[in-house]
Amino acid sequence: MRLILLCALLLIAPPLHATERLNVVASFSILADFVRNVGGERINLTTLVGADSDVHVYTPAPSDAKRIADANLVVVNGLGLEGWLPRLVQSSGSKATVVTASAGITPLKLGSAADPHAWQSIPNAKVYVTDIADALAAAAPDDADVFRAQAKAYLEKLETLDREVREAVAKIPVARRKVISTHEAFGYFSAEYGIQFIAPLGVSTETEPSARDIAAIIGQIKVQKIPAVFLENISDDRLIRRIAAETGAKVGGTLISDGLTGEKGPAPTYIDMVRHNIKALTSALDH
Repeated sequence: MRLILLCALLLIAPPLHATERLNVVASFSILADFVRNVGGERINLTTLVGADSDVHVYTPAPSDAKRIADANLVVVNGLGLEGWLPRLVQSSGSKATVVTASAGITPLKLGSAADPHAWQSIPNAKVYVTDIADALAAAAPDDADVFRAQAKAYLEKLETLDREVREAVAKIPVARRKVISTHEAFGYFSAEYGIQFIAPLGVSTETEPSARDIAAIIGQIKVQKIPAVFLENISDDRLIRRIAAETGAKVGGTLISDGLTGEKGPAPTYIDMVRHNIKALTSALDH
């Protein structure tokens, strides 16, 4: 009788096995790439805001609540980036652990708000990866060694990438290290690598620049002889093209800011994104 009862209990609540994979949800594509590099084949990964999409203005779909409800871990950027996400987690009834991947990073400030784009500094990206590895290891202790080994291998790639960026920037004349971009997405890159970014939009693409803001930037380009303006893959390009037309600054290309591209685009991974951006910047600025 006891054997029959035990079998019935097992049928009702099957035990978790070491071979079962963690269900992980990442809020947007750049975080998803970090999670993928650490978790590899040991996790099931879902991304809410996919390629070439803008996390600032995302509207969750009903299916997103189901994804959150089924998750063991939800990995978010924090720093105010995903304003829509806390309500989604609450409404889903999820018991998932919410992991803030930017934990431990001192945020830059834009006015009273934190600048959420911390991943644009590669040293910060390394903090993201370490936080993610710690969270995955805590959630699946049997796979902890695998997660840490995969994180270590990826961190070494990021170290190489950081050297590449510093070497590339060093070749740009100091006086030419100024560009215009669509919104304030590159503050951490600027602070880390010494290229000044000026943007008509604020920290979020939700804002609209005033005529005064645009006039001030046009004046600044002319006075400081800023050589190039850049589009962003997630933003409407009309404003930047107008600024370029009115100042004579050349359009230096498209920078990848808040979302990776699809597989056929120039930046399907974080490392591809950084290499694409530094190539576009150096091509426009180093002569």
